[in-house]
Amino acid sequence: MEIVIEIIIVMIGLELFELYIQKSETLAELVDKLYVYYRQSVFIFFIIHPSFYFVLGTLIYFDAFNFYGISILLLKGFDIFFKAELIKQRYYVKEIDSELEKMMGMKLTPMMRYLALMMYVPLLFLAISSIFE
Repeated sequence: MEIVIEIIIVMIGLELFELYIQKSETLAELVDKLYVYYRQSVFIFFIIHPSFYFVLGTLIYFDAFNFYGISILLLKGFDIFFKAELIKQRYYVKEIDSELEKMMGMKLTPMMRYLALMMYVPLLFLAISSIFE
C-alpha cells in the first residue's frame, strides 16, 4: 500500500507541472501557449502532458482497467485532443464556431485551473486501491 502513496504523490507533482506549463488567464491564452509547443513539434505537444502517460503506465502495471481507470484515460485523452482541435481551428482552419469563440475569451477561475488535480488524483487512487481489496 506504500506504493500507492508514492504514486499519488508523483501524480500530484505531474499535475502541478502541467498546471504550471499551461497556466493562463483565458482559454485563448492557453491555446496560444500550447500552440508554441505544437508548432515546434506535435510530439512536444503530447510530451507536455506527462500525467497521461504516467496514468497509462500505472494502470498497466496494476492491471487496474476498471471504471475509474478507464474514466481517467478517457477524460485525459479527451482533454488533450480537444486542445489539439482548438489549436487546429484557431491557427490552421482559422474558423471557430461563435459559441466556442465566446468561450475562448472567458476567464479561467482558479477552481477551473485546479479541476484536473482535484479530479484525476482521487480517480487514480480509487482505480489503484480497488485492486488491493
